[in-house]
Amino acid sequence: MAVSIDTVYQRVLTLANKEQRGYITPQEFNLLANQAQMEIFEQYFHDIKKQNPLPGNTEEYSDPLTVLYEKIGVFERIESEGWMLLNMPVVGTFTQIPDQIYKVGTVTINVPTAQVEMVNSKDFDLAMVSPLTMPSTKRPIGHIGNMGIRVHNGIDFVVPGSGQDMGISFMARPEKAEWAYVIVNDKALYNDNISVDFELHPSEETELVYKILKLAGINLKAAEVVQVGQTLEQTNKQTTL
Repeated sequence: MAVSIDTVYQRVLTLANKEQRGYITPQEFNLLANQAQMEIFEQYFHDIKKQNPLPGNTEEYSDPLTVLYEKIGVFERIESEGWMLLNMPVVGTFTQIPDQIYKVGTVTINVPTAQVEMVNSKDFDLAMVSPLTMPSTKRPIGHIGNMGIRVHNGIDFVVPGSGQDMGISFMARPEKAEWAYVIVNDKALYNDNISVDFELHPSEETELVYKILKLAGINLKAAEVVQVGQTLEQTNKQTTL
């Protein structure tokens, strides 16, 4: 599932041109497109937090929380130690977190028998000095610091490749979208072969158009375009609630 970046670009250009506010270059569009994609993606987490305490409904396709999990599920990953070895370099006792990971979910060792209890850095340090709270092979603990993830199993620090069979689940960051092109007769023509579509759920196509239009209006210093984008965005949100 994906949203065509060319479809979104053409719709944005059409709406912007109606306001007679000039052309949005591919370079400008790509910058605004990725900002809009991240805004929508990050909003999922806030919306899930708001919806969790609320009662759902029995409708298969309209329960808000179910819809949100469907949209965000595209970005969920469960990876083995082999993947970690290739993508998460080890520095000392820390396993570094690559940019493609947006939020760490669960860390395991001796998959799938021991889930690492993730705590904050202060509690991790306190746990390591008290016999009552020391981690064990059955209850490993870990924390995330500026150097990455650090895990201890009561015997030693655990990193990929240390023989503890690690695993990780996480929420991946959306891949950077790009409207790619070739120049023909001084015009930019869409190149589908090297373009990158939005990774968002197809239902987000309209939201993307309106968000980018609003951002483009700010960039063009065109208050009318900003207003049109904001109005359309709000209307779209009200009709999809």
